[in-house]
Amino acid sequence: MAQFVQIGSSPAASTSSCEGSPRSSGGVIGLQVITLAWMLVECSVSLYSARKASSPALLAFGSDSFVELLSAAVVLLQFIPKYAISKTRAARVAGILLFVLAAVVGITAAASLVLKLQPETSLSGMLITAIALIAMPVLAARKRAVARRTNNRALAADAVQSATCAYLAAITLAGLGINAVFHLPWVDSIAAFGAIPVLVAEGRRALKGESCGCC
Repeated sequence: MAQFVQIGSSPAASTSSCEGSPRSSGGVIGLQVITLAWMLVECSVSLYSARKASSPALLAFGSDSFVELLSAAVVLLQFIPKYAISKTRAARVAGILLFVLAAVVGITAAASLVLKLQPETSLSGMLITAIALIAMPVLAARKRAVARRTNNRALAADAVQSATCAYLAAITLAGLGINAVFHLPWVDSIAAFGAIPVLVAEGRRALKGESCGCC
């Protein structure tokens, strides 16, 4: 899990200039356009599958996708003159979104346990989480690299969300798979609680402006 979410820093990164250039700005925009496109698909499929299968795990995963969609949009706003916001403010918004995600995951997992819900098998849910498990760590790593180079704290926080998406995809997929085979619906809810401390810690880092290694 640590390798998924830690933005980290290196001496080389901290001593180099991280000011954005047209080229680096283009890199940020390209990454966020890709993120927005994928999150639209991931959110739609996850929430539809959650409703169809009555799956709290997929509801949490779909909610995560929606928050990531908002986070990606926040980063893009930095490059639209009419709606431009500072990197510091964007980072704070991204940090708040991490707290929102933690709350959504916690409430959904707790409700699943208390209500003893029995979700149905969801092949579409397992497919979308399997794809996310492969794609999101790659996207998160790319965002971390660009965030260090451009000193973009909001993108660094957004990278955490992409990495967390991979973690949630893993536990959601495991929960869906175990439930499909052994009919143990509580497994994914228990695993989901493991994401909450990470989300809270990284949300605090983003709010304090500590998410980017070149800051």
